[in-house]
Amino acid sequence: MTQDDTRLRRLKFRAWHRGFREADLILGPFADKYAHTLTAAQLDEIEALLEQPDHDIYEWIVERAPTPPEFDGHIMNMIKQFRFEAFEARDPDHGG
Repeated sequence: MTQDDTRLRRLKFRAWHRGFREADLILGPFADKYAHTLTAAQLDEIEALLEQPDHDIYEWIVERAPTPPEFDGHIMNMIKQFRFEAFEARDPDHGG
């Protein structure tokens, strides 16, 4: 396993195991879908984001609170867009 593989596995684990289920259900699938496509700088950005409290991240994603400037960039925009795409793709018979 390469260092990059280890980094991606760690990032995906952290995204899925936030301790706040609502955040898990956005960040986990986002990491599964996009982590392998991100640049090293983008991985740095998402890793820094994952260091923040779960409830804060969730509030920023759902836009109940303004995203701080240091996290209001390409990755956060990708996550926000992913949230809407995931919501629209949900099976209406299962949680819709």
